[in-house]
Amino acid sequence: MTSSLHPDQRGGTARPDPAELSTADLLRQLSDQVRTLVTDEVQLAKAEVTAKGKAVGIGAGLAGAGTMLALAGGLAFVAAAIAALALVLPVWASALIVGAVLVALGGVLALVAKKQIGRGTPPLPEQAIDSTKADVETIKREVHR
Repeated sequence: MTSSLHPDQRGGTARPDPAELSTADLLRQLSDQVRTLVTDEVQLAKAEVTAKGKAVGIGAGLAGAGTMLALAGGLAFVAAAIAALALVLPVWASALIVGAVLVALGGVLALVAKKQIGRGTPPLPEQAIDSTKADVETIKREVHR
C-alpha cells in the first residue's frame, strides 16, 4: 500500500497523510505545532511590547525636553523680557506677560508629550492576544469536528 503525501506548508517537504498516522505520531505533531505556535506568539508579543515601550520612551523624552526648554527659556529670557517690557509698562505687568507666555509654551509641549505617551499605553501585546484568541478558536473548531 502506498501512502499519500501532503506538502508541508512551512518547509515545503512531503509529510504523510494524517489519516495514515498513528495516534502517537499525531500527538507528537500536535505537540510540535503547539510549541511552534506558542513560540511564535511569544515572539509577536515581545515585538509588540518593545514597539510600545519605544513610544513611551519617546514620549517621556519629549516631556523631559519640553520641561527643560520651558525652564531654560524662562531662565534665559525672563529677566530680559521683563526689563524690555518695563520700559513701557510697570515691572509687575511685564513679569506677568512673560510668565504667561512661558506657561503656554510649556503647556503645548506637555500636550504633545501626553499624545506620544498615549500611543504606547497600555503596554499590552494586543496583536498577539488577538492572534492567540483566533488560534484557540481554530483549535476548538477543529477538535469538535
